[in-house]
Amino acid sequence: MTPDAPKPIGPYNQAVQINYMLYLSGQIGINATTGQLVSDDVRNQTQQVFYNIQAVLNAAGSSLNQVARCVVLLLDMNDFQAVNEIYKSFFSSMEDYPARSTFAVKTLPANAKVEIECTAYTTKE
Repeated sequence: MTPDAPKPIGPYNQAVQINYMLYLSGQIGINATTGQLVSDDVRNQTQQVFYNIQAVLNAAGSSLNQVARCVVLLLDMNDFQAVNEIYKSFFSSMEDYPARSTFAVKTLPANAKVEIECTAYTTKE
């Protein structure tokens, strides 16, 4: 667990590693220092989600370049394009984007508008 990403708000870990695979729990736009959502804006929340994901990946010896799959949960599918713009900016250095699924959900924890979970690999066992 890294202090650079928010502490879990339920009974789960930030990530679990099995051999060279990392399974990251869903991240929402909570600032690790304040413990609060960064704002009500889905773009700001998505950006914070990726900062949180990067922190967990870095602590495990991985990076966004090693993400194989993402699952995106949206409170409102009308935010799909806005989230995609931020999503693309964080994976811009990759030749191919990770596999991905996106779902609209009825609610998310802490009144978040977006949650993203990832599966990645690491070279550190």
